[in-house]
Amino acid sequence: MAPALIAEHGLIGDLQTAALVSTDGDIDWFCCPRFDSPSIFGSLLDDEKGGHFRIAPAEPGYVTKQLYVPDTAVLITRFMTEQGVGEVVDFMPVEEGTVRRPTDRHRLVRVIRVVRGVMRFRTELAPRFDYGRAPHTLDVSEHGAVFRSGDVTLTAHVARTLDWENPERVPHHLGEGVRGEATVREGQIGAVVLESGADGSPHRLTRGEIQTLLRD
Repeated sequence: MAPALIAEHGLIGDLQTAALVSTDGDIDWFCCPRFDSPSIFGSLLDDEKGGHFRIAPAEPGYVTKQLYVPDTAVLITRFMTEQGVGEVVDFMPVEEGTVRRPTDRHRLVRVIRVVRGVMRFRTELAPRFDYGRAPHTLDVSEHGAVFRSGDVTLTAHVARTLDWENPERVPHHLGEGVRGEATVREGQIGAVVLESGADGSPHRLTRGEIQTLLRD
């Protein structure tokens, strides 16, 4: 898949770093833990080597548009098909007390929901550390996954409200990624939270945690 045009992106951030989200639901640019840190997702520049974090309908033939929740930096990527209307809601919570104090903890929150009908979503999480130059390890558990490269650790927490069917490891010479699919019906909600500098192992997110993150 060719990289999206720069105009086909929304921006989310937490005042210390930021991510670009394409209209196809692909985070294709993200540096961590600072704006000027090496990239972790960089497929905007190199689709094969750059790395990405994509959540989008599993089947082609959808129409998509992006918008922000009014007066916020919460980005909605809406997917429309004959079967339904689904959304990926992206944001990065600002850690309390860190407006002037740098921190290594950052969270990319990706909420999946269907507002009409039914939609099958596919998630692909394939980081490429240090501009796609550094290898990484991957540990997968029932609650999520942990990627490690040098002194950078990324922890993926998965929502309890959606069970990804047959999640699989995707091999790459720099380290594995993960991929899975789930069918989401009207009223259901799920999420994947990718966290840097996390304390402890991945944990399953509850519906209440997802709603609290979004509300806050």
